Amino acid sequence: MEINELLKQNSKFIKNFVSNIEFEQYPYYINQFSLSEKKSIQNIGISMSKKLDKLEKEKLRIQDMYEYEKNIKISDNINNVLCLDEVGRGPLAGPVVVCGVMLENNPNILYVNDSKKLSEEKRKDIYSQIIKKNIQYKTEILDNNIIDELNIFNATYKAMSNVAYNFGKHIEHILIDGNQIIKDINIDQTAVIKGDSKILGIALASIIAKVTRDGMMIEYDKIYPQYHFSKNKGYGTKEHIDALKKYGPCPIHRQSFLKNII
Repeated sequence: MEINELLKQNSKFIKNFVSNIEFEQYPYYINQFSLSEKKSIQNIGISMSKKLDKLEKEKLRIQDMYEYEKNIKISDNINNVLCLDEVGRGPLAGPVVVCGVMLENNPNILYVNDSKKLSEEKRKDIYSQIIKKNIQYKTEILDNNIIDELNIFNATYKAMSNVAYNFGKHIEHILIDGNQIIKDINIDQTAVIKGDSKILGIALASIIAKVTRDGMMIEYDKIYPQYHFSKNKGYGTKEHIDALKKYGPCPIHRQSFLKNII
């Protein structure tokens, strides 16, 4: 629609129109709306300008999250940095899931953060962008039986080790969320406390692992509905613990986690 024709429309129509345009078009319309004699149209432009400012700040935040990894690549003259994170250490049931992500560059996926800070809808949206952008990743899933056999700490790092060994690409450095490195791998490593909220690749790994594990727990809920796994994802909510006391554990419960519960 031509701008002169658009400016003749009411505010509701204009708001609906601009809600369907790309952010790249915002500056043009912001400028045109600022020239309008109508205060309501000027306000639409002001609102668009604020949205654009927020978008630019988010782009800068994502650039900052990639900077840590980028600096390692530059300082060490390397390309292949594997970022690792896990989901599922704390639940009473289900697997632990580890994901490794390797970024060639900043994929410019916005609103990435520690998966725990994101809504389920936002995690799924980011996950779909990861797939569309063909970002390299690998997951490793260790079930409750292995967790009971090895303990959760050793099971987690075994899964991380498996991801690194089987990633399918030469790894020159590993970034790990937390304060421990993988003991049985002879590759330069850096453990970063709260890395899933500081480093882009680790945050993406966190999201992939979370979406993967949540999907599994939703499927388990269909088999064992009395525990409400689709809701609690295996964590020890009151509802979950009450169900454990009433029905006892099911085959995906971690026996080593239940000693003081039932």
